[in-house]
Amino acid sequence: EDESLQRWKRKLIGFSNLDLNEDKIEPEVMVLYLGIVSKGHSEITLQLPLDKNSNDACFTLKEGSGYHLKFTFTVHHNIVCGLSYTNTMWKGGIQVDQTQGMLGTFSPQREPYVYVTEEDTTPKGILARGTYKAKTKFMDDDGRCYLEVHYSFEIQKDWNDRKSQSLHK
Repeated sequence: EDESLQRWKRKLIGFSNLDLNEDKIEPEVMVLYLGIVSKGHSEITLQLPLDKNSNDACFTLKEGSGYHLKFTFTVHHNIVCGLSYTNTMWKGGIQVDQTQGMLGTFSPQREPYVYVTEEDTTPKGILARGTYKAKTKFMDDDGRCYLEVHYSFEIQKDWNDRKSQSLHK
């Protein structure tokens, strides 16, 4: 790194005794939680890492409801430049959505950062209901991947609907 870049980083970081390690140049980003926030419903929080052996849906969303993704993460050792996320969803093996967003540039600090995305809306209608698979990935401008997590969820007619409740006996 050139001297002007080092000065810029020092200015952003400040002179506090945070978790700075002069020998460690690479930033360390730890995504602690993925959240789904929707009006009229309690926040859904996925604590990471997820159980890789589970094929069960992690949560259920109501069709046609507005929601925000909420990311809670920490940054250590160095500034992370251009942190971004990609959220990709599949239904029945077909990609149905991909959202990308820039979170920004973050300096190391002890307290976690919280980033909430703009509102999106779940699809609605009988064809939209069912199980979805998703992958969320966090990367920086240098191409470093800090997290790639796979999970599944359901979209149902209402918040409390479950597949087992809709089966006829």
